[in-house]
Amino acid sequence: MIHYKSKDEIELMRKSALLVSATLAEVAKAIKPGMTILEVDALAEQFIRDNGATPSFKNYNGFPNACCISVNEAVVHGIPTDYVIKDGDIVSVDVGVYLNGYHGDSAYTFAIGTVPENVQRLLTATKAALYKGIEKAVVGNRIGDIAYAIQEYAEKERGYGVVRELVGHGLGKHLHEDPQVPNYGKRGSGPVMKEGLVIAIEPMVNLRTREVEYLEDGWTVVTKDRSPSVHFEHNVAVAKGRPDLLSSFTAIEEAEKNNPALSAN
Repeated sequence: MIHYKSKDEIELMRKSALLVSATLAEVAKAIKPGMTILEVDALAEQFIRDNGATPSFKNYNGFPNACCISVNEAVVHGIPTDYVIKDGDIVSVDVGVYLNGYHGDSAYTFAIGTVPENVQRLLTATKAALYKGIEKAVVGNRIGDIAYAIQEYAEKERGYGVVRELVGHGLGKHLHEDPQVPNYGKRGSGPVMKEGLVIAIEPMVNLRTREVEYLEDGWTVVTKDRSPSVHFEHNVAVAKGRPDLLSSFTAIEEAEKNNPALSAN
């Protein structure tokens, strides 16, 4: 069942989403070679708690940490470890917060130091695909219009592999709500979007094959051919005429530019 939000609820969700964005901006300021993934997770969790919220992911279905942090060939749901970040890595940080009764959920992939040109192009294209999907999140369109826009750009125009097994989702009082929001599909298919629908749009795009597999930890999803994968995610309220973007990359991108350890994408 789809839960539509009132204007007041959407404003509460905006606060949750923007706290996620602020958390990712804190990560962008600090992340660098030599830092461990666990240190990134601890930094994010402390910031979330210092701002009066709790991490949505911690203990969610048994997940042990505050953030999902996925490096290089890991697509999503990476469990933070003592892996030491190195120059040339790409690091996806997926953060959720629970604040004032509502969840926010956003992700950003960071390029550490100098990454290969083909990986940099993948980063740029995946972020662009996200915004192509967001453009379709307006009243009267269908979920399939979002899915088609992402797939058409990332897969058909750019030649990358769009992951099928994992999708975006509704968001609200629960971290995952209806409807599912795939990153592939047919234009004009799926539920009609109405005002008050809040969704997380999150393309997961692989450099080569779209095929993935799970590691033995039961959480981490990796590309089957171990090629790099990129993940970006925004929270969007469906509105008339134009989408209402609840999360923001502005502060993240600014911090990214000012951190000499990062390559802005």
